[in-house]
Amino acid sequence: MSTVLYPKAWESLLNESSYFPVVVKTIKRYYDISWSMNSNRHEFFEMVYVKKGNAVFEIAQKPLHIGPNDIIIIKPNQLHKLTVKSEAGCEFIVLNFSFATRNNIEFSKVPLKDFLNFVSGQETGEFIKLKVSQKNNIILLLNKIIIERECKDLGSEFLNSLMVLELFVLISRALKMEWEDSIKLKSPKVKELIEISVNYIDNNFERNISLGDIAQYVFLSPSYFTKAFKDEMGISPISYLLKKRIERAKELLTETDTKICDIALSIGFSNQQRFSELFKKYTAITPLQYRKKFKKNVED
Repeated sequence: MSTVLYPKAWESLLNESSYFPVVVKTIKRYYDISWSMNSNRHEFFEMVYVKKGNAVFEIAQKPLHIGPNDIIIIKPNQLHKLTVKSEAGCEFIVLNFSFATRNNIEFSKVPLKDFLNFVSGQETGEFIKLKVSQKNNIILLLNKIIIERECKDLGSEFLNSLMVLELFVLISRALKMEWEDSIKLKSPKVKELIEISVNYIDNNFERNISLGDIAQYVFLSPSYFTKAFKDEMGISPISYLLKKRIERAKELLTETDTKICDIALSIGFSNQQRFSELFKKYTAITPLQYRKKFKKNVED
């Protein structure tokens, strides 16, 4: 039985990153003039990058015209085929991939798999399409991965794994930008996302979540998310988060004998001092003063 040894820093990264592991089934370059893809379906994701030429994809019986520097990500179990239209043929890079099951992942980062499943409505349907430049880092990495997979030098397998990890981080960022741009003019969709984020805060405010965690949950940048949240709710997401924490702190202060330092930790604050400062800002009195004043009233 062989054991794969990683440096400690990398072992920690691989254990904690929700982008990993990505399982690459195949990655190939096609440039035969007569090449085409017959109707097929499979249980993994398929990403096709068009380097040269023009073709038509038929995905779930819907035609999709593609050309140079298009990237198509076809979701699992979608019937699809491809017909080359250029007389000189086309050149493609085709990457088939899936995601290994991870049962112990915390929610600190939303994985690409969840993103692909999330944008499954009218915006994307059975596939996702990206337009990139020939010098885009995604394309450069795809070419490097192909070269490295053909190389048998020392460390090639591990280097390939790192490049695949980087590739999917870049893809997730590109998809996130496309997603944000696609909803900016769709107020019902924005409203839906804000409702999802509010529900996320309501269910997780006791954890040490940040603005970045909340924005990432709905696949928006922190700046755009903050503006959209405030427009919809009349309050910033951080203010809403703190308000939920303070309201819960009030309940714990009046209904339990839990130490104030433990209350602070239990509702997502890193230390008692920060909790006390914000509690006083919102209530005009300290947590201890609040407990003495209102716990007495409850007991009476």
